[in-house]
Amino acid sequence: MTQHTELPSDLLPTAVRQFLAAHIARDTDTASSFLAEDAVIVDQDETFRGREETYAFLRDAGSEFEYTTEQIGAHRVDDTHWVVTVRLEGTFPGGVAELDYRFALRDDLIAELVIANHPA
Repeated sequence: MTQHTELPSDLLPTAVRQFLAAHIARDTDTASSFLAEDAVIVDQDETFRGREETYAFLRDAGSEFEYTTEQIGAHRVDDTHWVVTVRLEGTFPGGVAELDYRFALRDDLIAELVIANHPA
């Protein structure tokens, strides 16, 4: 059985913590350095695979909007899977969104990231 435990961000794996810090700061080079060479990112049912596609996604995602990002939750699913919930507020349609960033790790790098609406 999977046990979900709320965690402070400093207890997240280094790759997850540093990826999020770089991604929030829109530092694409640093954020992508925490992705495996064959990483997959899924955002709202659109899939990006490999170094070039994931880099382009990180560079371009949300760039047309101004917004703030706040981590509002995090938990460990198992040894390789972690979920971080963030709240975005900004100039995008709807103005507020809560998203789950679901990370799968391999060899201390992010192998997969699925970004989805946080269940209400």
